[in-house]
Amino acid sequence: MQDLDLGPKASENEVGALLIEAPGEKTLQDNKDHFVKRGHVGVMCLRCAAAALFTLQLNAPSGGAGHRTGVRGGGPLTTLVIKDQSGDLWSDLWLNVAERSVLFAPAAASSKTEPHLTFPWTAEIAILQKKGGNLAPVQVHPAHVYWAMPRRLRLEIEESEGTHCDICEEKSSVIVRRYRTVNYGLNYKGAWDHPLSPYYETKEGWLPVHPKAGELGYRHWSGWVSGMTEGTRKLRRARILDSVFSYRERQAGVQLRLWAFGYDMDNMKARSWCEATVPLYDLAESDPQAQRLVQSEVAMWLGAAEFAAYALRTAIASAWFRLEARGNLTQADAGFWGRSERGFYVQLKKLIDAARQELDPQLMVLRGAWHRVIVDTATHLFDEEFAGAGQVERENPRRIATAYARLRGDLYGGKIRKLLGLPEAPGSRSADDPKRTAA
Repeated sequence: MQDLDLGPKASENEVGALLIEAPGEKTLQDNKDHFVKRGHVGVMCLRCAAAALFTLQLNAPSGGAGHRTGVRGGGPLTTLVIKDQSGDLWSDLWLNVAERSVLFAPAAASSKTEPHLTFPWTAEIAILQKKGGNLAPVQVHPAHVYWAMPRRLRLEIEESEGTHCDICEEKSSVIVRRYRTVNYGLNYKGAWDHPLSPYYETKEGWLPVHPKAGELGYRHWSGWVSGMTEGTRKLRRARILDSVFSYRERQAGVQLRLWAFGYDMDNMKARSWCEATVPLYDLAESDPQAQRLVQSEVAMWLGAAEFAAYALRTAIASAWFRLEARGNLTQADAGFWGRSERGFYVQLKKLIDAARQELDPQLMVLRGAWHRVIVDTATHLFDEEFAGAGQVERENPRRIATAYARLRGDLYGGKIRKLLGLPEAPGSRSADDPKRTAA
């Protein structure tokens, strides 16, 4: 994944700059490398340099004029199927290697057999892309997405007498201290579709999902695992899951999980690394009809949870602030999704077990149980950790009581019950009705 024909205009960089979280040139010039300091990585062994190189090409963030992003943009979300109790890295990765007949249309692959159409470093960049041009999926082999090379760089390899690597701290006789680079690498444009990423629909077409710190977890289970259509929002799962779910015999007797991960990027700045694993509970062993039942049911549960989280934020804001005041309530959001996660998976396992065994899943019972989980979570957070946790002399009891009554009205009202497909409780009113009562 190195350009072997950089030319005389290539600039030289310290090898530590390969790391995505390393401070950029402008940050160093302005002396703003406060949290991630310069100079911590000056030497890498070949293994660590190769890993850093591959990670940069895979996640390439925007890095100034001509420094391209990858086929999925900067910092994409990747989802892999892994074993629940993994024995080794290879067996996990092998689950995510799909047959060519599943991933690639035969016509698209058969006419693109030249090595450089899959492995772009085996030829000069001008053969793949004209100066000032771009690269579309139809111009290369479909497997090119695994080996995209948006950055033009080359490692400078040195022999050493047992120098320690600054990453793994192992001694190595072959090291890398610097690399050379030029801008204007492969410019990926068009309908690229990476098998390991979920995509969402926009007016411009399908775009890959990018992670945001604090947002990975069960709230995305339906979109990551089954895809989702909610009003105008459409999300489809990574294509590798189609392969895993279609070839169930490969996973016979093995519990599977979904591992989602990626960088939360702000242009060229890595704000955080995000990852989460979610269980699949033998969903891959279910027939398509059972999978559709689980998908539609979970979508209802998550819709109700979204509404409960909104109601909690609104109630806390009303308890804390005057009408015109505003505050940051991300901690309340994170608390709600974190506290309700275990309850979600308890109900989800019951649903999938029943659907897989073609038993009556007793949907109303499961919906009622999930309703109790989100009600208990929201009211506990409001009363014990946010609105009711401060010093009494600094609180406004009337405002808190009013906000609490509103929260309970929302959590037991007609709107949330409608989202869950539950019958309306006697005496309850719509959450949009200003005269609603708290049940």
